[in-house]
Amino acid sequence: MTSRSRNARIAGLVYLLLVFVGPVRLIYIPSTLFVTGDATATASNIAEHEFLFRFGIVTELLCGALLIYLVLALCRLFKRVGQAQAALMVILGGVMPGVIFLINAANDAAAMILVKGDDFLTVFDKPQRDALAFLFLRLHHQVDVAAEVLWGLWLFPLAILVLRSGFLPRFLGYWLIIAGISYVALSFTGELLPQSYDTVFSIGSIPRLGELAFVLWLLVMGAKDRTTEGLARKN
Repeated sequence: MTSRSRNARIAGLVYLLLVFVGPVRLIYIPSTLFVTGDATATASNIAEHEFLFRFGIVTELLCGALLIYLVLALCRLFKRVGQAQAALMVILGGVMPGVIFLINAANDAAAMILVKGDDFLTVFDKPQRDALAFLFLRLHHQVDVAAEVLWGLWLFPLAILVLRSGFLPRFLGYWLIIAGISYVALSFTGELLPQSYDTVFSIGSIPRLGELAFVLWLLVMGAKDRTTEGLARKN
């Protein structure tokens, strides 16, 4: 195995871990514990399944760390392709989303404290604590919606690197661009037309599979061992 293919598979492995860990708090826990519009039922579910909710917080912290390792691994893979695009990829895909994961972990921690009703919270009655906990969960969702802009924008410099690389198929780069557009459209829909968010999410499911296709290619096929002479290096 060449060093380039090894770097590609390392990046693919980290990316795959993120693919498995990310949906735990983003999809599984909300669908399992949260009751739309019902703060009391949601708080009761969180209290009853405290370990699961806390596990969701841990996965958010893990996602923040994995993102940093991922963009660094991708930088190593594309280090001779384009420095400006690689730097932009690190900022949009690693640093900023990583911070957002930490912020949302704090939002969930606040909700957990309110649900448990520690002694210093006795100034609030239970319905008030439940409502405040629900507010933090809603805030978590709104932060996710805003963060989807970054989830999309970081794919653009990554796609450019793929297209310029010469050692990965160009169709992956074009698919990543389409996936990036899908994420940005989803975020804007969530802010402007929240009632249409679920519809746009469903429509964009296939375009967003570009990320999974990229991951599987890195893991299974690696990267071609050939020179990149003549590639554009404008930064």
